[in-house]
Amino acid sequence: MIAELVSSALGLALYLNTLSADFCYDDSRAIKTNQDLLPETPWTHIFYNDFWGTLLTHSGSHKSYRPLCTLSFRLNHAIGGLNPWSYHLVNVLLHAAVTGLFTSFSKILLGDGYWTFMAGLMFASHPIHTEAVAGIVGRADVGASLFFLLSLLCYMKHCSTRGASARTWGWFLGTGLCAGCSMLWKEQGVTVLAVSAIYDVFVFHRLKMKQILPTIYKRKNLSLFLSISLLTFWGTSLLGARLYWMGNKPPSFSNSDNPAADSDSLLARTLTFFYLPTKNLWLLLCPDTLSFDWSMDAVPLLKTICDWRNLHTVAFYTGLLLLAYYGLKSPSVERECNGKFVTNGKQNANGHSCHSEVEYRNSEIKPSFPSKVENGIKNNVSQRTRLPSTENIVVLSLSLLIIPFVPATNLFFYVGFVIAERVLYIPSMGFCLLITVGARALYVKVQKRFLKSLIFYATATLIVFYGLKTAIRNGDWQNEEMLYRSGIKVNPAKAWGNLGNVLKSQSKISEAESAYRNALYYRSNMADMLYNLGLLLQENSRFAEALHYYKLAIGSRPTLASAYLNTGIILMNQGKTEEARRTFLKCSEIPDENLKDPHAHKSSVTSCLYNLGKLYHEQGHYEDALSVYKEAIQKMPRQFAPQSLYNMMGEAYMRLSKLPEAEHWYMESLRSKTDHIPAHLTYGKLLALTGRKSEAEKFFLKAIELDPTKGNCYMHYGQFLLEEARLIEAAEMAKKAAELDSTEFDVVFNAAHMLRQASLNEAAEKYYDLAAKLRPNMRQI
Repeated sequence: MIAELVSSALGLALYLNTLSADFCYDDSRAIKTNQDLLPETPWTHIFYNDFWGTLLTHSGSHKSYRPLCTLSFRLNHAIGGLNPWSYHLVNVLLHAAVTGLFTSFSKILLGDGYWTFMAGLMFASHPIHTEAVAGIVGRADVGASLFFLLSLLCYMKHCSTRGASARTWGWFLGTGLCAGCSMLWKEQGVTVLAVSAIYDVFVFHRLKMKQILPTIYKRKNLSLFLSISLLTFWGTSLLGARLYWMGNKPPSFSNSDNPAADSDSLLARTLTFFYLPTKNLWLLLCPDTLSFDWSMDAVPLLKTICDWRNLHTVAFYTGLLLLAYYGLKSPSVERECNGKFVTNGKQNANGHSCHSEVEYRNSEIKPSFPSKVENGIKNNVSQRTRLPSTENIVVLSLSLLIIPFVPATNLFFYVGFVIAERVLYIPSMGFCLLITVGARALYVKVQKRFLKSLIFYATATLIVFYGLKTAIRNGDWQNEEMLYRSGIKVNPAKAWGNLGNVLKSQSKISEAESAYRNALYYRSNMADMLYNLGLLLQENSRFAEALHYYKLAIGSRPTLASAYLNTGIILMNQGKTEEARRTFLKCSEIPDENLKDPHAHKSSVTSCLYNLGKLYHEQGHYEDALSVYKEAIQKMPRQFAPQSLYNMMGEAYMRLSKLPEAEHWYMESLRSKTDHIPAHLTYGKLLALTGRKSEAEKFFLKAIELDPTKGNCYMHYGQFLLEEARLIEAAEMAKKAAELDSTEFDVVFNAAHMLRQASLNEAAEKYYDLAAKLRPNMRQI
């Protein structure tokens, strides 16, 4: 128990510096903008939507079905809102729990000694885990790992009690339930069933490849055959249900997410897909260079046989085959010494030499645990539990390393990434076991004490370096700026682009522009970056340049609705109403099929319709405006803020003298956002028009209270006072409005007019002069 506690404590301690971190990268979409986390959204939506809040059956869905992880986010949100501290705390505690379970699992294989400590400490400290633990969305991998290990440990209990206790099928039920939960945390969790089968056949029963077929043919170990059959049935059922629930269709991804999958060259696809596992193994072995994102050109395609990286591929698969052969070769010779079982002259738990030898017979299949009954016959096995041999552990380690990684290999379906560090969280268990058992084998084999010490301290030093790297890497996950700066070396296009967004939010406009241009230097056809640069230029009144980049963004991605939206707004403000109208209409007709974020697309389409309605409204086409507003309401997504749309509906009805309908929509606007100032002002005007003067005045005063710095509020209230013949008060409101919005022509001009109405001609002249300066071509009255 000490090993488990120490390893968990290290896993906890190394990630304490992430508790002060902010939401980073994918956290925004999975948590901050995910409607499934909000209390007003029915919690059952979690089981119909993907990880990002998109309906699973939608053509643009990522198909990442992780309802248990999303449910944990919702609980976090219910307790602490959007405070990132609580989210990070759960991730750290989960990692500590997984580390403890992994150490317990290692103890079953390695014994209660310092090698178990080594395995647990290595897993606790491995830097490849930083994305999964420090990045909140990585909770899916950590949670899946927790139930992965619980399922595997339940199956190991099932094996050890099979035939000797009725509880054995209770353990098997636990295996199935935990495997299902693991899959509902993240898809690769279901692979634990295959790992369990490997454990049963090659570790518990110690079968070798050539023994499997004879065992099946001679109908030996029927309980083993039954267990494996049930594992297969349950795994097939889970995968079938998973495929059915996501609409029987694989996800679709953009070519930048996985360039190899989009390549027209079969050779390039083949060579690259064979190379990528090699790159992933190198990240496990030497996690010196880590990145938040490995898409786009982070790993260049292997296009020819002459690419030197193919040598890495050959070396990787050669080593893999040699390890597999070592683990699956003919049975080893075992003997007992000093009361402990040893293999090939090497003790399983430590390195003492022995002299007596008892041959392990090929004709007998002896399980690893005592007092086991097979087919009603009790085998003669030592009452002391034998540890698995080195070969057995190598086979299990390889299965843990390879099988959970298979879904990410593009072997069965294309995935939406090139490399994802968090995907290596479960495979790293196999890696840590493999390194530990390899170090132990060398330790046992060498005779000199100096060499034994060297191996031991080298392994310990590796753990120390891993821990230091983890602590340093956690610092990169403190906030998005640090994270994106750290990724420039690996993926400059993505890192510079995202850094530009951060710098823009910090009002560092020139630095943000430079970052966007750097991103486009590395990848000139990134529609998002072209759009973001256009938006930055638009917000700084560089409209001609903004239109240029919006056009390029639309050319790169014709379905980018937000680019059409902002293009139309600029054209409308420039008086090019016909071009603006065509742009808004084209945007409104773009379907949301196969789009990565259909919610954002629908919001942009709704905004386009809203602005088209405003355009018709300004042209006096109120019926057309109403028709467009109604279409906008029909297409409006859940997360869209409708208060402005509802208010404009009320305005259109007011112009058509349909006052009851206007009042309805003003009230709807205020219900959707109680502090919406324009609705207070327009509803106040309607109340005044219908003779409810006292109520009207309350709404005008409430608008001023909501934002005392807004001159328009004082202007509307002043007009109301003017109509009520309260001239002095109206004049005061007019002056206040003009002082606050001295650069707004309409406010200044109306203030001058109100002052003249109040017979304050000198003050009125002053503001007429100011209005004339704002619009020199406007004739002064």
